[in-house]
Amino acid sequence: MNSSAPIGIFDSGTGGLTVAKAVRAAIPDESIIYFGDIAHLPYGDKSTAAIQAYSIRIADFLLQRKCKVILIACNSASSAAYELVREYVGKKAQVFDVINPTIDYLREHYQRTNVGLIGTKQTVTTGVYAKKVDELRKEISLSSLATPLLVPMIEEELVNNDISKGIIHQYLADPALEGITSLILACTHYPIIKSEIEQYFREKSQQVEVIDSATVVAEALKSFLAYHQLDNKSNKNGDHFYVSDFTPAFESMTKLFFGEQVHLEQYPLWE
Repeated sequence: MNSSAPIGIFDSGTGGLTVAKAVRAAIPDESIIYFGDIAHLPYGDKSTAAIQAYSIRIADFLLQRKCKVILIACNSASSAAYELVREYVGKKAQVFDVINPTIDYLREHYQRTNVGLIGTKQTVTTGVYAKKVDELRKEISLSSLATPLLVPMIEEELVNNDISKGIIHQYLADPALEGITSLILACTHYPIIKSEIEQYFREKSQQVEVIDSATVVAEALKSFLAYHQLDNKSNKNGDHFYVSDFTPAFESMTKLFFGEQVHLEQYPLWE
């Protein structure tokens, strides 16, 4: 496997750009190839079979571009397709998702604690986090809450205002999250409002660490590449950002998630 090869990252849309941003910050010498499947978003209301079909097609696209790592930057795809993508990719690349590194982080730092989780309905109802936490057998109590209004709120850029404050406060005041000492942001959109979530807990004088899974995944990937001597030691090639469908609105939105506006290249999954 070529250490100078790029890291492939994919999501159902632009939310996974928060993961790409975290990867760039943690390992800036690595090249990134990002794929947003805008034509089929959101994955949260798709069948498992459909998500798997999309994920395999995108994995094939990233393999064609010689990616050494394929990072599934979507909780829905991580839940539905991670094992299938790993089997399909085989030894051609390493496969990461956004769930397992977060679970590993909990095992290392949060034994015998009360952990909260917020995510989309699909992520919460599948119970994938709860199942994996139970398998740890580390006396971690996980309380999950579906927060479906947060994604459309963020995509409408209704952040850092009275609207976002009201919605965030309504969710975080839910009894399901009472007594937690940490909170997992189990959606790649949510790092956009991390500071607002932290502000809520400060105002309530609650000591709650907000766990940004994008940062956790990026650090896990950095450690993996260094340990296996797969970190890039040559000149970095340019980053590329692809989408399965294109609208100017989505290109404009990249600045919200990535911190800077990027040029999107269109590549339909099925032509």
